[in-house]
Amino acid sequence: MSIDWKLTTAAVWRAHNRQLRAVRHLDPIRLDDLLGVDTQKAKLVRNTERFLAGEPCNHVLLWGSRGTGKSSLVKAVLNEFAPRGLRLIEVDKDELASLPEIVDDIRERAQRFLIYCDDLSFDEGERGYKHLKTVLEGSIELPPENVRIYATSNRRHLLPEYHRDNAASRVVDGELHLGDAVEEKISLADRFGLGLSFYPISEQQYFEMIDHLFPAVTDREQLHTLARRFSMEKGGRSGRTARQFWNQHSGDV
Repeated sequence: MSIDWKLTTAAVWRAHNRQLRAVRHLDPIRLDDLLGVDTQKAKLVRNTERFLAGEPCNHVLLWGSRGTGKSSLVKAVLNEFAPRGLRLIEVDKDELASLPEIVDDIRERAQRFLIYCDDLSFDEGERGYKHLKTVLEGSIELPPENVRIYATSNRRHLLPEYHRDNAASRVVDGELHLGDAVEEKISLADRFGLGLSFYPISEQQYFEMIDHLFPAVTDREQLHTLARRFSMEKGGRSGRTARQFWNQHSGDV
């Protein structure tokens, strides 16, 4: 199936039939819906604006705690800039071997593409990150000017880190020289020029999200009590928890 990128905003790669499938029902989340991540939001928006303008910009790694808005922020940026020609292709980490051929198909197109990898990380022995490196920095051919990778991960360095990796590190003339295993793991994340970190939110930030989702509720004390109880049952506060609370209690409070 050939994608008409003039009419299609996003697509997902399906490795079993080796083709892209157009996304017909996008998550409608907007930038204004995301609270507590103003700094990350501003940096990602600025990087995307530079990308669309053909100015120097970076690949982006959004990393940190689960449920803190990493994926939602990428979706909101797509919704914001799609009218200006931004497009997105989602590629699962298990299908990164197909990344070079996906990029070959879009590198000459007029649109600007984000390759979106959600929950990106690699276990011991996985080699998919080799294909990722090719797109991040190119090989004998320069990486495409109209493609950037936006990835989310719970890990800062994407690859598992073990105590034994540090055993090979040494100090020479007062300088720390990392072992080869550590260097390889850090080097992958370093290829993302912009790293955005996400941390657990405070109770006050959580309540601000709840208030945003329930603007018509007048009894804020009762609302916050219910929301606090819900977050304790879930084992933590996050934007995802706030949304799940809304899914359960909208129309009831």
